[in-house]
Amino acid sequence: MIVFRRALFLVYALSLFQLSCNGKKETYIALPKNIHNVFLSTKSIPDSNFLGSESCKECHKEQFEKWTDSHHDKAMQKADRETVLAGFKGEAFKSQGITSRFYEKDGDFFVNTEGPNGNYHDYKIVYTFGIAPLQQYIVQFPDGRYQCLRTAWDTENRRWFDLYPDFKVIHSEWLHWSRGGLNWNNMCADCHSTNIRKNYNEHKRAYNTKFAIINVSCEACHGPGKKHVNEVRSLGSAYVSHNGETMWMSSETTPKGLVDECARCHMRREQISEGYNFTGTMLDHYFPQLLEYPIYHPDGQILDEDYVYGSFIQSKMYQNNVSCNNCHDSHSLKLKFEGNKLCLQCHVPEKYDTALHHFHETGNQGAKCIGCHMPGKIYMGNDFRRDHSFRVPRPDLSIAYNTPNACTQCHTDKDDQWAWEVFKRQFGKPQIHFSELLAPGVMGEPGADIALTSLVNDSTQPEIARASAVKALSNYTIQNGINAFIALLNDESPLVRGATVDVLSEINSLEFMDYILPRLKDSKRAVRIKAFYALGTVPENQIPADYKKVYQKVKEEFFGYLKINADFPGGQARKAAFYQKKGDLDRAREAYLKALSIDGNNNTIRSNLANLYYHLGETGNAEKTFREVIKQEPEFGFTYYSLALLLAELKRTDEAILQMEQAHKLMPQNIRVIYNLGLLYQKKGRNKEAEKILVGGLELEPEHEELLYALAYHYIVQGQKQKAVKLTDKIIRLYPNRPQYQNMAEQAGAL
Repeated sequence: MIVFRRALFLVYALSLFQLSCNGKKETYIALPKNIHNVFLSTKSIPDSNFLGSESCKECHKEQFEKWTDSHHDKAMQKADRETVLAGFKGEAFKSQGITSRFYEKDGDFFVNTEGPNGNYHDYKIVYTFGIAPLQQYIVQFPDGRYQCLRTAWDTENRRWFDLYPDFKVIHSEWLHWSRGGLNWNNMCADCHSTNIRKNYNEHKRAYNTKFAIINVSCEACHGPGKKHVNEVRSLGSAYVSHNGETMWMSSETTPKGLVDECARCHMRREQISEGYNFTGTMLDHYFPQLLEYPIYHPDGQILDEDYVYGSFIQSKMYQNNVSCNNCHDSHSLKLKFEGNKLCLQCHVPEKYDTALHHFHETGNQGAKCIGCHMPGKIYMGNDFRRDHSFRVPRPDLSIAYNTPNACTQCHTDKDDQWAWEVFKRQFGKPQIHFSELLAPGVMGEPGADIALTSLVNDSTQPEIARASAVKALSNYTIQNGINAFIALLNDESPLVRGATVDVLSEINSLEFMDYILPRLKDSKRAVRIKAFYALGTVPENQIPADYKKVYQKVKEEFFGYLKINADFPGGQARKAAFYQKKGDLDRAREAYLKALSIDGNNNTIRSNLANLYYHLGETGNAEKTFREVIKQEPEFGFTYYSLALLLAELKRTDEAILQMEQAHKLMPQNIRVIYNLGLLYQKKGRNKEAEKILVGGLELEPEHEELLYALAYHYIVQGQKQKAVKLTDKIIRLYPNRPQYQNMAEQAGAL
């Protein structure tokens, strides 16, 4: 008998790995001799330890002068006539049907615009945000909330503009300026001020956010200055600075260490610790966004905002110890040189600054290094940012995966095929780049697991590319099954270890406990927290005795992580998923509902809640929730699929078929949809349609086990001996160790 299979629908769900570990133990990287040394303090630093940038001026006058008026200096300021760059003279700006009017009254600045209830209100501007190429304005709300206006001031063209002019947002949505998407406390503050403590009260849904210094001061990068200044004053000329003792980011900082320090604010990331307190490394406080679509293009080029780090660490520059301050002045943030001279610090002019290399006339945009190797994109309406992966243009990948390339971004009258022909004629065959191995897997191409496995196991490749390949590989059944992932828990790269734990954490099984437990002692807090989450299915009383103490320590870190992310819908969803692992479905439901109260349009979370309702036996709530997702996102095929499975189990087969047909229409190549639609047709006696859909599925994946079994079963039931025998022979040939297929072959032969 063939039965419907129901899997919990999660964006990062795994359903392909069912292989046993065969009890095999792996050798792990050496753990610290004193494991307690990895458990860094999470205490915040008193504001009194931060003395302000003026205290640095006496000894560091040149650096102070460069920093003054920089983007860091002007990251955030109190709103007054000197800091506000916009007119506020009664200007009216209209976008997406909303008219905002800006005016000044009694020395204060105001905007009249749509508020969170859909009505117009007057709001006082309390802070400015940034100086160029745009300036944003911040409004204070009740409960300690500060919100950034969606309408900003273009400082170059001196005009108001909409940050997202083509994106319609209604007042009830999370992305409305008055709600979570433009909330200063959780989206902006950590990087625009010094010594931020978010201080979110989850129960009251209120903030008491504090900072030591309003802007990105000297001490935001170099650490609290009190001890440093006291030592200098007491020791005088005898003072010797040592990196990381009283001063961070000094001349002793290694190139990669410096990049990681800057990454704290210059990357898209998830916060891990309750606050940054200058202990440990970047991965003790944050975990970067990996190269996943649609944040990045399939080949790793920037698509959504990535804030530089994620692209830069892909580059050969980073691999060869080029750091941020090789190109940018550390204090003014300006480029050290103009034009190609910047790149020619390292690259030989005779080889690279010539038409024999770039094939463009001198002075042409194409003759500039950045023209070909740092194409960019406009974000936030007018902010042009360059891709820092410094890659060679690859028109062939553009043809295959619709990724951008610098050639056709300049030659807009040409297409990618033209660019590829010119490239081959001028440069020949391109050097192999990791993107050739990553892109097919990110796009889910059949057979791409071989290339992904090659990338994952090549330690010479950028670790972010390897970690991203791990995540992409989770969508494939690989030759060595789950053991290949278990081996990666021992990888030298913490990004790879973290990504691997993420993959394994979606398989709710006690089988992997012995392999994940050592990661509770990982040197990076981010990996430890991921390991604790992965062990959520393990009852606490089953944790081995030699891990109980460390388990409790990581438990504290994990709940600190949940606390700092409690004001994000994703943070509440993570909490819900954790409680699902623990079997505490009531707490999971509570967290999902909190997530939806923060962002009522997050249908990934709503879909997970619908599945949770199903597991709680609340089928009415499950159906209602699935239908709400369909109402909001009628083109999202997975919801029709999930609803169809629910209706099938409720014996409402005709309704299930309608929903599954819609899922197939939207996802015509999805094998799970094809398989289940075939079963539904069989159940209703619609045999020709069942055969047609299953045959079509096998045209897409000729060796798919379940499709072969379903169609063979169909032929046996219909008495079509020749077709049944042919299929059962094929199944046995492909899967010789399945006794049930031998029985099926006997049934086919007996027809």
